[in-house]
Amino acid sequence: MATRHDAAAPPVKEGGAAPGRPLADSEAARKKRARLSRRWQRDMRWSPYAFVSPFFLLFLAFGLFPLLYTGWASLHQVELTAPTDMSWVGLRNYTRIFDDDFFWNAAKNTLTIGIISTVPQLLMAMGLAHILNYKLRGSTFYRVVMLAPYATSIAAASLVFVLLFGRDYGMINWVLNAVGIDHVDWQNDKWPSQIAVSTIIIWRWTGYNALIYLAAMQAIPQDLYESAALDGASRWRQFLHVTLPSLRPTILFTVVVSTIGASQVFGEPLLFDANKGASGGSQHQFQTLGLYLYEQGWINQHLGRASAIAWTMFLILIVIGIVNYVISRRLRASS
Repeated sequence: MATRHDAAAPPVKEGGAAPGRPLADSEAARKKRARLSRRWQRDMRWSPYAFVSPFFLLFLAFGLFPLLYTGWASLHQVELTAPTDMSWVGLRNYTRIFDDDFFWNAAKNTLTIGIISTVPQLLMAMGLAHILNYKLRGSTFYRVVMLAPYATSIAAASLVFVLLFGRDYGMINWVLNAVGIDHVDWQNDKWPSQIAVSTIIIWRWTGYNALIYLAAMQAIPQDLYESAALDGASRWRQFLHVTLPSLRPTILFTVVVSTIGASQVFGEPLLFDANKGASGGSQHQFQTLGLYLYEQGWINQHLGRASAIAWTMFLILIVIGIVNYVISRRLRASS
């Protein structure tokens, strides 16, 4: 006869907890879950601010504070030899730079160099992006090659172009002489020097803008091109009536960014100068606002005047941003 070794489970007391799970343990687990829930809510609420806080801390230390301090210094007469010795002059630094012919010469040079460098740069970038938008063998290699000038050191690039634009032994003059054109003094004549400086800027930034245009072109729906092809539109007409209208926001973005960059040109003209100074040539023929600021602050040691120039350039950038905002709103309204 088989014997039974199992026993019936003990009865659960009415209103009590299960065996082995005291009421105190369940209460502790509930409190733990509540504590973890509150911690999770705090984490979800404050973690984004913690992630972005390093940027704002660095901006306060190296961006906002220098900006405000520069604005305060622009209202004082202060020299580089005694930066803590300030005397209040109000708007005198601003009136002095506006009455300075060298300031207006630098502003004109910045404008002309910006136009000479920006317009060909964006046109070439658009053409390169249109070519790379088609299926080419080794397209990744060409994209890397176009971005290489942007990654190259500005000092190395400028020194190479100095050799290319040399008056007596430069390769550019050698080519011009081969076709019957006399040597050009690229560093001492006004327009040739500005063209040479603009060439350095074009070489460095064309590939960067081309990749931006290429990314925008690849985002255009292919259905638009197929519909245009069915209507008998050639590739040129597709580019004019499909590609360009779709790229209007991107074109506006590159124009604004290139304009801001042109207003802050510094390294190229500084290294292109044969005298290795901040005068922008023997007759200030390619001195930009950036070089003028550097000359006033670190060569002439007038920190107050240099601060006024910096704030003037900052106000120019604000005007450019406002114009960009107005144009972009009108483009969105028209589309």
